[in-house]
Amino acid sequence: MAQAKIQAKMNESACSKFSRTLSMADRSGQLLETLDQLEARVESLREAAYAMEQERESILEVIQSVQNSQEMRNICAGEREELTLTADRLMGRTLSVEISIGTIRNPQQEEALQRATAMIDEIVKKLLSDMEGGRQQLLALHAACVTEAPPVPIDQKFQAVVISCALEDQKKIKQRLESLLRNVGSAEKNIKIMDHQKLEDSKANGGH
Repeated sequence: MAQAKIQAKMNESACSKFSRTLSMADRSGQLLETLDQLEARVESLREAAYAMEQERESILEVIQSVQNSQEMRNICAGEREELTLTADRLMGRTLSVEISIGTIRNPQQEEALQRATAMIDEIVKKLLSDMEGGRQQLLALHAACVTEAPPVPIDQKFQAVVISCALEDQKKIKQRLESLLRNVGSAEKNIKIMDHQKLEDSKANGGH
């Protein structure tokens, strides 16, 4: 009789322990599922913030393009002043939107980003004195950031540095180069238009 009671108690204890183990497993599974859902939401949040950041940069670029356009120079002073004030207001409102997306980097990735940034900055400094040469260098840097075969030579040194950067930094470096190339192209176009107008004015004044 005593032996039977002892055995029954042991069985009850085992069942109780087994039930607690299953309950803990269930709770652990629920927490893991919650964290998985949160991870998906975090990635969606970062993607949305990244898209907003790109939209902000795009708007700023268009505003600057309007401010520096030849069309702005060709209108009368009164209209130009009104449009300039509107553009400045839009610029200020756009700049008031601050978006910050942190990137987790190890020391090697941090160093690589600094090196890549310095290499781009060095070329940007040269654009004022040699725009065409600087543009060709920017094209070589951009070629190092694309996966498809580029139509221009690749800067192998820059490519090695970019590969060592964090993936998010690689995307931002490529986008910065694309923005710089667009700005250089716009500047070259304006210079050609102004030079052409100067030539036409010279012909009109000097020559019969």
